[in-house]
Amino acid sequence: MPSTVRERLKLDPGDIPIYAIGDIHGRLDLLQKAEQAITDDAATIPGRKLIITLGDYIDRGPSSAQVISHLMAPPPESFDRICLTGNHETTMLDYLDGLISFSDWMRMGSDALLRSYGLDPDQLPRIFPTAAKLDGFIRQSIPKPHVDFLRSLPILVDTPNVLFVHAGIDPMLSIDAQSDDDLVFIRHRFFESRLPLPKVIVHGHTPNDEPEVLPKRLNLDTAAYHSGKLTVARLWKGRVHLFQT
Repeated sequence: MPSTVRERLKLDPGDIPIYAIGDIHGRLDLLQKAEQAITDDAATIPGRKLIITLGDYIDRGPSSAQVISHLMAPPPESFDRICLTGNHETTMLDYLDGLISFSDWMRMGSDALLRSYGLDPDQLPRIFPTAAKLDGFIRQSIPKPHVDFLRSLPILVDTPNVLFVHAGIDPMLSIDAQSDDDLVFIRHRFFESRLPLPKVIVHGHTPNDEPEVLPKRLNLDTAAYHSGKLTVARLWKGRVHLFQT
């Protein structure tokens, strides 16, 4: 069965500042620092503010389970928060739903995720001699509220001037015609197309040493899990302000 049907949010934020956070990948420490930097930055801005996280909360870094728990908790005071799905979340659900194998899932850096739940990915295949028993044990070991949260994540936030999404879009298609796979996996067809983009696309997914700032594209993935740099963009009144942990 498919993992889920992903919601696509349309939002008109008006004059509300939006803070977008790039790929977190199990770095709870950096997420907490980023949220502190956001609250400090917004201290003099009255009213509600919005945080949008761009997906890939899990794998590679040491604290996947703890990042999920943090994102399930209330956001900072006077903020709302929307968490988008990334390809690492959809791939985890594909494994839990029996659509891919344990070894395929491990290629995503998901050994780190299992360790964050207190499981040993090296010992498990030795303890459970069949794939069915191994998969069944892992499905029982990951808390259902965490799985339900990952299933609930929308795949994009579409505002009048900016689209927030994990990976990007296919420039040959309208926003409404995008496939879920492209929204969380696309790279080259998005980057290399010479077609004009319909609006500013704020995304992650493809790591860079520094954020990419282009007229119609903003890439916030700075490989936080090994660089220690989690990038945040504040979009407000037609301007972009970047800061990092």
